[in-house]
Amino acid sequence: MRFLVRDRLLGIGEDYWIEDEHGRKVFLVDGKAMRLRDTFELKDAHGRVLIDIHQKMFALRDTMVIERDGEGLATIRRKRLSLLRNHYRVALADGTELDVSGKILDREFVVEYDGGLLAVISRRWLHLRETYGVDVVRDDADPALLIAVAVCVIHLAEKEREHD
Repeated sequence: MRFLVRDRLLGIGEDYWIEDEHGRKVFLVDGKAMRLRDTFELKDAHGRVLIDIHQKMFALRDTMVIERDGEGLATIRRKRLSLLRNHYRVALADGTELDVSGKILDREFVVEYDGGLLAVISRRWLHLRETYGVDVVRDDADPALLIAVAVCVIHLAEKEREHD
């Protein structure tokens, strides 16, 4: 399953659609304005909130939190002891972890679980400006979660670049 995501994703207060590879509107990203922290909702085509994304307020390092139905689903932060700057750890609520690595700012990276590929994020095969694709490669993977992970990792990498 391939999804097309606009690159200017994290404009606070900005809403926009994520489409599937056939141009159908699948998810709505609802950016919440007037909040102390970056907050977004990922909604289905009928307006139901699937995932809440927000920045963790009092973390030592920049951290994003993904919630579903008010319950913590995942916490994302840059991997500490990695020689690669573009390496992030996604700690899932069930105790498992996803690994995100690649050229985050170039929108060329992968999401892996236990050494197996879950999703490829890339601009390479797209002709639309300021758009990247999230290609979910496993049928049993949660597309909404993987899109939320991609959004969070890009947001964290861009914030880190601003502070350098």
